[in-house]
Amino acid sequence: MKIKRVSTGSEGLDEVLAGGLINNRNVLVRGPPGAGKTIFGLYFLSAGVKAGEASLYVNMGEPQTYVEETAETFGLEAEEISFHNLSPTEEEFTEDSSYSLFESAEVEQPEFVAHLRETIADVNPDRVLLDPITEFRYLTSDERQFRTGILGLLDHLKDVDATVMLTSQASGAITDDDLQFLVDAVISLEVDEGSRAVTVSKFRGSSFRRGKHFYGISKDGLTVWPTLVPGKQTREVPAGTLSSGVSELDELLYGGIEQGTVTILSGPTGVGKTTTGLQFLTQAALGNKKGVLFQFEESQRTLQKRADAIGIPLQTALEDGQLSVVEIDPNEFTVGEFEHMVRETVSDGTEVVMIDGTQGFQQNLRGIEDPTSALLRVGRFLRAVGVSTFLINEVHNITGDFQATEERTSNLADNIVFLRHVEYGGEMRKVIGTLKMRTSDFERSLRELEITKDGIQVGDPLPQLRGILTGTPEWNPSGSETE
Repeated sequence: MKIKRVSTGSEGLDEVLAGGLINNRNVLVRGPPGAGKTIFGLYFLSAGVKAGEASLYVNMGEPQTYVEETAETFGLEAEEISFHNLSPTEEEFTEDSSYSLFESAEVEQPEFVAHLRETIADVNPDRVLLDPITEFRYLTSDERQFRTGILGLLDHLKDVDATVMLTSQASGAITDDDLQFLVDAVISLEVDEGSRAVTVSKFRGSSFRRGKHFYGISKDGLTVWPTLVPGKQTREVPAGTLSSGVSELDELLYGGIEQGTVTILSGPTGVGKTTTGLQFLTQAALGNKKGVLFQFEESQRTLQKRADAIGIPLQTALEDGQLSVVEIDPNEFTVGEFEHMVRETVSDGTEVVMIDGTQGFQQNLRGIEDPTSALLRVGRFLRAVGVSTFLINEVHNITGDFQATEERTSNLADNIVFLRHVEYGGEMRKVIGTLKMRTSDFERSLRELEITKDGIQVGDPLPQLRGILTGTPEWNPSGSETE
């Protein structure tokens, strides 16, 4: 039998939940003060209103006027939601007799319980929000009665075919382990300095996407950004290669970079990694391939000045609309928001992406706990959807022993092109070479790289130099292994 799904009101959270909540089941949304539990609940109820369903808000926390104002702030249908207020400060909530709140009909019940049952009967709700359910602890004399009471209420709402969301403010010494055991699904909200994340730890009868998924609450509303899943989306990659537009560089790569692959451009600061990547990116744009540069390291203005100075037609590509630059400033976005940008970029038909660079990726994004895993996830996603990807990776050694990458991401790369400073004859020079091309052969020799006012220039192979990767090469006039 096909499971009937119920939208949470958040497209992103529905995706995490494999399509939404299950009809006539219940879910606990838990988190610290200020995490947005009530807002999640209001989105849930509002989605019901939009679907033509009856929504009931059983309010045990904030004043109704505050809740209504919150709903109106986010453009939710507060006027269409039925409210039933049970303030924990009211006298009946402190009476000794309130322990019998959820006991059977044979036991005398307080007046407010009768009112709640009347409201449920009158509204006949399809969706119910109990916010916060933890206030019910004050209505019972011990934990057993609390658990029995919650089960009684949930059974009653199940009988009227309602889908129920409960919120729990669990923090400090207050726990909600018992509630997590009783409900069908558990969604936890976490608030750290600079980021918010939602995780699903339990969902009876359904699969769900594990791990942290970032969310945001702003004047534009509630947004959940599901973590990228490499391979979930796929796209056919047309056969062919990306040319750099520099014939000698293409020769080094035996024709260019195969489309749909991930290329790491690696080297120390100032060696020309970004410039080389920009050469590929603009050439692709001039060839009518849409591209996006995610810039973590410098401003677009600086990038354009550099491109103009060496004859790379970046401005033309930008004006034609085939290439765009997205600046990612420090602490502006969470890693979840960035992953969402990447996914939107792919949906918009982008064929080439460059991320400049891996150090900025690690330092600029909020909420990033494992930069390597996050970068691998983004790269694998882009490869799966057939996007040609360039990652600019900085290594710290200017000269000395060779190191391909520093973020343990070399296993992600289909291609590794390295650039290197070398000292020879009292001068600093640059060389470029290929360490790896997974899908084709490549030239094993190294070539001198120059960045001039006329653009990138790549020289002939350098068989006379030995020990280039050490940073202190030796000249061998014969070009052989021994002198």
